[in-house]
Amino acid sequence: MSEEFEINETNIIFDFKGFLFKLLRHWPLFLISLIIAFSIAYYINVRKQPIYQMENMVSIKDDQNPFFTSNTSLTFNWGGTTDKVNTAVITLQSRSHNEKVVERLQYYMEYLREGKYQQVDAYKQTPFFVEVDTTKPQMINQQIKVVFKDSVNFNLSVSFAEAGNIALQNYSSKEKSTKFVDAGEFSKDFKIGQPITLPFFSGTFMPNREVIANPGTPYYIVFRNYDGIVKRYLDIRVDPESKGSSVLKMRLTGNNKSGLVDYLNTSVQVLSEDMLERKNLFATKTIKFIDSSLAMKSEELSTVEDELNKFKNKNAIFNLETEGSEINAKLNELDLRKEAVSRELNYFNTLQDYLINRSDYRDVPAPSVAGISEASVVGGVGKIVALAEERNKLQYTYKEGAPIFSDIDRQIDAVKRVLLENIRSSKGLKNQELSSINQNIGRNEGEIRKLPKEQQDLLNIERRYNLSQGTYNLFLSKRSEAGLVKAANVSDVMIIDPAKDTGGGQIGPNTQLNYMMAGLLGLFLPFLFVFARVFFDTKISNVKDLERITPIPLLGILGKNPLDTNLVVLTKPKSAIAEAFRALRSSLQFIYKKQGIEGAKTVLVTSSVSGEGKTFCSINLASVFALSEKKTVLVGLDLRKPKIFGDFNINNSVGVVNYLINEADIDAVIQKTEIEYLDVIPSGPIPPNPSELLIGEKLDELINSLKERYDYIILDSPPLGLVSDALELMKHVDATLYMARFNYTHKNMLTFVNEKYKTGEVKHISIVLNDYMEKSGRGYGYGYGYGYGYGYGAYGNYGNGYHEHVKAPSFLDRVRKALKRK
Repeated sequence: MSEEFEINETNIIFDFKGFLFKLLRHWPLFLISLIIAFSIAYYINVRKQPIYQMENMVSIKDDQNPFFTSNTSLTFNWGGTTDKVNTAVITLQSRSHNEKVVERLQYYMEYLREGKYQQVDAYKQTPFFVEVDTTKPQMINQQIKVVFKDSVNFNLSVSFAEAGNIALQNYSSKEKSTKFVDAGEFSKDFKIGQPITLPFFSGTFMPNREVIANPGTPYYIVFRNYDGIVKRYLDIRVDPESKGSSVLKMRLTGNNKSGLVDYLNTSVQVLSEDMLERKNLFATKTIKFIDSSLAMKSEELSTVEDELNKFKNKNAIFNLETEGSEINAKLNELDLRKEAVSRELNYFNTLQDYLINRSDYRDVPAPSVAGISEASVVGGVGKIVALAEERNKLQYTYKEGAPIFSDIDRQIDAVKRVLLENIRSSKGLKNQELSSINQNIGRNEGEIRKLPKEQQDLLNIERRYNLSQGTYNLFLSKRSEAGLVKAANVSDVMIIDPAKDTGGGQIGPNTQLNYMMAGLLGLFLPFLFVFARVFFDTKISNVKDLERITPIPLLGILGKNPLDTNLVVLTKPKSAIAEAFRALRSSLQFIYKKQGIEGAKTVLVTSSVSGEGKTFCSINLASVFALSEKKTVLVGLDLRKPKIFGDFNINNSVGVVNYLINEADIDAVIQKTEIEYLDVIPSGPIPPNPSELLIGEKLDELINSLKERYDYIILDSPPLGLVSDALELMKHVDATLYMARFNYTHKNMLTFVNEKYKTGEVKHISIVLNDYMEKSGRGYGYGYGYGYGYGYGAYGNYGNGYHEHVKAPSFLDRVRKALKRK
């Protein structure tokens, strides 16, 4: 027996089959949970605004200037198309770029209208557009209501719930401020095209010719925080069409297709303008420099020309002699060469100083301005400018100190070192050339001194005039070249497919996902609830629970008592529960026969705690023995809480206690019942020392006397889990029935009797499961040994001919019965 107990004690596993049946029994809970979950999902889905995705496609190409030559090119392409594609991707997702787009479209202002369930985006769906006065602050995050009275007149109103400061933002300077307003509603009528200047709004309402004003329909405009709106558009997706491709696909999601289309197309337009401006950077700066130089040279040329004319008129000399003309021609050529070399040296000195002392290389002067065509210098300057521009663009996307800046700085330093070396080499060559030119000029000037004084003065003036005119013509030529280059430049951004509303594009909301989640939650929550109930259930809820927690055999199962009396067998002898007690009687007879007991037979009925049905079992077990015409006596040994007298309407003033204290003999305590073969001995008055009375010799004498008179002796004892009286009584009986109540008895209550059974202190004990309910909710039928009974077991209605149908008590009847027991 000890070995058997150990096996049963450790073999505790989860009852998956029982758990599955519990899930099936809770199907109404699952149904209600699913209905609620799907209702919530439907409520959410119908109120979600549609989500659209618009896209466009652009190509980042490398369009070289058709007038490109080594002398005229003022643009540089450092890195090729791949670098331009990467730069374009980063630019399109940068804050600075999206700030320009938001400002151009004025997307910091939202248009709203009333939808079916909530306000919806009404961009390009209102009968008006608002031209915002960006020089004045606008109220943010509060709706301005617009209601048209006719096609021209409208009412503008704002409701201020309470007095206090409202937030304002100037969209030109991006500065924020506050302004105090009184509580109340502002309302005023205006006309389309009329400039409006209010403390909280400044702008002009312009007509939208595509939408007809509907009088009385409310529209709303709301100004938002500028930085927050820009941040919203930073999630724009820009992806190459394929790996390494120069074709980019831009995607943007939102609630208004027109707004998405305009944003995508404007974003490309801003990118195209910026890239063209960058491409024209050198040309623009060169033109600006040349224009200023031309102005100075023009003034200088005019002064020298006036001086030449005055000299000729004064001295009546209009032409040089032949010898002077030849010397003048040579000197003019040498002067122009000297001017060009000096200009190149000055550029090299300026560039060298710029590279050494400056850190921002975006304003490096163009080599073409000085007429420098040396490939190493032109290419080096172009690389530095391109890298500097790229670094400047990345400052809006990455924080200073990011690895990408270190990489660009290393590239700039490398190019700068090579460029400085080339400059030093070129300066040396130009200084040698300048020295040679100066020597030739000196020899020719020596020849001039041999000419007459008037000829010398005229020649000097003409030299200055020719030099100024030559320089002026050179700058004029460069100005023409720069203008031609700038005019011929085109953007490297080519639009393949502009964003366009073609009727589709809806990608959300994902209502199917919401319904799927609702289904999962609708099933999971009841499942979790049932699992928690099963996992934390400490009460005996099925037969397998008993098999797992105790080695004591199960002798029988009693169904739920549908009546308001304990005399079920006497009141409804054909009921299923009466048959269960007959099955229990047969099982006890088998135990007695197995033990070889002859003559009078005794049985003790006990339990763990009060309320588990031991008195109910004692009364009806005694009744079935008596109905079989066996002389039976029911003895109430629960001296602390006597009960059995009430069901038989007998007097409890004299009973077992009186016999045990020698106040009455056995005939005086035995009371007859309405059943011919059933007698009852009540417990009598409650004594102060019940335990001492039950362990005395008088109880042995009582039991022996009853064995001489009766065939069956049923002892109704106190709960074993509360007092030790039942243990003392077990030595007087042939069998013990330990009551356990369905969904009432806690599993740990059997620990005490398990220990006693394991050590052998308790023998011939069996368990009876009381108040059992089938999974269908009806009372249990026949006893455990009879295959779950006829009437209410697995055999459906086949038992109707054998058992009397007992109507289940109403809720009020059950309440009255519970109060009566109390």
